[in-house]
Amino acid sequence: MTVTTRGPSPTRTDWLPLVAICLGYFLVILDVTVVTVAIPAIGSGLNAGLAELQWVVDGYTLVFAGALLFCGGLSDRFNGKRVFLAGLVLFTVASVGCGLAPNPGVLVAARLAQGAGAALMVPASLALLRGAYPDRGSRARAFGVWGMVAGVAAGAGPVLGGALVSAVGWRWVFYVNLPFGLLGLLLTTRYVPARPTEEPGPNVPARLAEEPGPNVLAHSVGRPGPNALARSVGRPGLDAPAQMTSALCLGGLAWALIEAGPRGWTAPPVLLGLALFVLALPAYLLLEHRAPAPMLPLELFGSRSFTASAIIGVLLNLGFYGLLFVLPLYFQQVRHLGPLETGLAMLPMALMPMISSPLSGRVAARTGAHVPMAFGLLIGGIGLLAWLPTGADTSYWALVPPMMLTGFGIGFTMPAATSAIMEAAPAELGGAASAVFNTARQTGSAIGVALVGTLVTDGDLVAGLHADVIIGGVGYLLAAVLTVTAVRPAEHNR
Repeated sequence: MTVTTRGPSPTRTDWLPLVAICLGYFLVILDVTVVTVAIPAIGSGLNAGLAELQWVVDGYTLVFAGALLFCGGLSDRFNGKRVFLAGLVLFTVASVGCGLAPNPGVLVAARLAQGAGAALMVPASLALLRGAYPDRGSRARAFGVWGMVAGVAAGAGPVLGGALVSAVGWRWVFYVNLPFGLLGLLLTTRYVPARPTEEPGPNVPARLAEEPGPNVLAHSVGRPGPNALARSVGRPGLDAPAQMTSALCLGGLAWALIEAGPRGWTAPPVLLGLALFVLALPAYLLLEHRAPAPMLPLELFGSRSFTASAIIGVLLNLGFYGLLFVLPLYFQQVRHLGPLETGLAMLPMALMPMISSPLSGRVAARTGAHVPMAFGLLIGGIGLLAWLPTGADTSYWALVPPMMLTGFGIGFTMPAATSAIMEAAPAELGGAASAVFNTARQTGSAIGVALVGTLVTDGDLVAGLHADVIIGGVGYLLAAVLTVTAVRPAEHNR
């Protein structure tokens, strides 16, 4: 199929690849947050203890973060469309398994499988978008919609979860994925163009080194070694030892962050996870440096824009997901709202990315990604810090402006940051670039959620909320400064 990306009159089929890819991505991000308000009902329905319930929420993130880099390499090595479809099938089947789970152990296992499916889908999704929309303007708009989907899904999770739990029960929090997963499979199979597996042979180094187009990293990497990037694309090996080490590295970090909340930072499981991270990280870097065909060429980080965008991904999710985790607890435990009321109370934050993300895509297409990134981070930082006056008896209407500012900021930043990191990498390594960005974001999410558990002392959720928004707000402002100083205009990256 030929996808038209230029011309004054886009046709209906121009948007079908975007709809197909975004359906899968919506489910991935939705399942990070939709379970939050369903946890009490799950605990009652399955007689699950606190530790089991925590793994229902966090096991998904653990596998998701730990497998992203490996799955990004799979997307670059093999047909990205097939990798995406495999992930969507696994995710959809695992969702049904979650809904049918007879006990907590089966539910946790199905959530882990969901995380693996998500890790397969996300890196491939951005690489497929880049291939479906090769024109810079249409690609920026597509990334804008993709970013909007991320923001809407994250904010809509508690809203949808509360509505489903109240209306039909907690199992439908998972069953709802089935029709959307099947629709995504149908649309992806029919309308998303497959990115052919690169088989460039001996002329690849010359093409990558000599063409002054978007596939060249010379401007940002500074002439990386003996065609290391070309070698990573030109050889089909899976680089399995390094990728297993990366999974151990990220899995250890995620494990430590997840367990730090309820157990404390000095608990043996937390220290074990941190030790695994500390030992596995240099081993991974050494293996990738020596690999003849690395799935994640370290030369990518020679690009200032690429590295800065990855750091911004961590800070972006740290602030937003920390708030997204503590806010349902605040509404339910401090203000004594039910699941549905909690979801509706968070609606102003959930709706804002629907406005700001498409706007960000249009601005990025005209000015470059750095402008909406800096502006969105500034607005989001102000929104997070605006939560500081919040107390147990604060009027709900006083909470609406902070929610709107925070939602607008995340929605305006996400597509621009996505575009920045993808533009800083060659097209052949789109899966790896996407994996780095999403790994950074999921790591930020794990840190943000872990900080909430650590910062809530003696059950004081209001104090924990205040501490969380200070850290998140300062992180957003630092990310805005990093954007201004390190993220180059798009034309420099091309």
